[in-house]
Amino acid sequence: MRNSIKVLVFTILTIGFIYSYPGKILQEFKLDHTCPTGLACDGENIWLADRKDDKIICISAKNGNQIKSIESPAYWPMGLAWDGQYLWNTDEKTQSIYKIDPEDGTILKTLPYPGQKPRDIAWDGEYLWVADNKQGKIYQISTTDGTTIKTLTAPSSDIRGLTFDGKYLWCSDRVKDEIYMVAPKNGQVIIITEAPGPFTRGMTFNDNNLWAVDYQTDYLYKLSYKDDEKYRRYDERKAKVRYTHQIKNFGPGNIKTLDVHLGIPENRPNQKINSIEYPVIQPGSIVKDRWNQKTAHFHGEQIKPGQTVNYVMTTDAQIFAVRHFLFPEDAGELNEIHQKIKEKYLENNEKYQIEHPFIQAKVQEIVGSEENTYWIARKTFDYLIDNMYYERVGGWNTAPTVLERGNGSCSEYTFVYIAMCRAAGLPARYVGSAVVRGDDSCIDKVFHRWAEVYFPGYGWIPVDPSGGDKKSPRDQTDSFGALNNRFLITTEGGGGSKTMQWTYNSNEFYTTEPKTKVHSEHIAEWEPIQ
Repeated sequence: MRNSIKVLVFTILTIGFIYSYPGKILQEFKLDHTCPTGLACDGENIWLADRKDDKIICISAKNGNQIKSIESPAYWPMGLAWDGQYLWNTDEKTQSIYKIDPEDGTILKTLPYPGQKPRDIAWDGEYLWVADNKQGKIYQISTTDGTTIKTLTAPSSDIRGLTFDGKYLWCSDRVKDEIYMVAPKNGQVIIITEAPGPFTRGMTFNDNNLWAVDYQTDYLYKLSYKDDEKYRRYDERKAKVRYTHQIKNFGPGNIKTLDVHLGIPENRPNQKINSIEYPVIQPGSIVKDRWNQKTAHFHGEQIKPGQTVNYVMTTDAQIFAVRHFLFPEDAGELNEIHQKIKEKYLENNEKYQIEHPFIQAKVQEIVGSEENTYWIARKTFDYLIDNMYYERVGGWNTAPTVLERGNGSCSEYTFVYIAMCRAAGLPARYVGSAVVRGDDSCIDKVFHRWAEVYFPGYGWIPVDPSGGDKKSPRDQTDSFGALNNRFLITTEGGGGSKTMQWTYNSNEFYTTEPKTKVHSEHIAEWEPIQ
């Protein structure tokens, strides 16, 4: 131990007076140590492991002063945890876990490590948890003899930091530069947020805050755990989207009447609409259906053989990635949902068939007596990921049919998800969109639809069951409560309506003379705005 106590230079970051969100940096402390790895908190001070110095350093959480240091138990200290009285340290060289007296560094117990690359370690009040980035696992381990109690699949490919907040595990990924809140029961990722630096390693929890240390920046960060901001939008895209609903009359007769409805996009958490123009034909009226969806209504008559009519809407928009921070205990119970929302968005119809025996049986199997709105939505989401696969087979079949056959398009996934949520008593609806396909300047002819569910503690939350059909827990959760910046949402609906029926983006109605062939095409052209 050095004779002089070193002082860490620290900077308190300015934060807003109103909003914060999980992972937001509240304070940062510049470290003197250049290879920081594990973190632990003893209730007052922060303990830091450094793999180069082979030291475990005690730091004041209040002012950044280094209080003391002890020798690490072996030669490559990684994770740290505090069990209320003692420190625990994982060491990569020896593949062991050490129980340490914080007074003088005495090794009190040595446990074998069951994996290959021990990283950070956490204490849950009874057991230790250890992250292994090589195996992509998180192990729950007995402190008696190192027996593995439970093994979870890691949220992503390169898990490093790990801590426990009293209810959930939190871990960091060095490749994606993200932090995840994880359910220790089954490894579900609940929350995804940004890591404070490019190589976040150790993590700990103290006084309702997360702490993280970054191996590249050599900073110790104090992070917000939970605050007022229920979602965050970022990664802005500025674009013009030219949507065309084209009608071609191949004859030989006339199209006698034609009515076209274009869904009008509105401001939402993921988008700000700056202007909407109709550069070719002006709509005759703006109408609203029973789901409050506005459409531009165009009417035409006596469209002759060989004639093509283009109904065009150009939208200038700012489109954002959005991530909701959904704490299950804050989502609310079914009995907290307003009756008017229930009446509107628990409606049954021919597509959903929520009273069908197969739907009812599956909902009972999956949801049971669950009343928490988050877990109803999440259990249903997870079931579809495990039991369906994406396939565009043409047409939109009913929810029981799609669920029984086990595959469907994005619309069919959405219908099944809505039907199951409604059968469980959880209000659900859908939205439809035009999508960026690869390059910023592109054409979309496929489009996309997904569901939204209602949590009384949060409002309407996006859930994309077909988009969530991924392998890793992180990528699955990226479609539950989050959207990237590729979507211009044009349509919101709970089911069929007189204007949009079951479509999204646009719809058409026409009458023709006998044997007349009509072809319609829908295209969204994306153009970036500098």
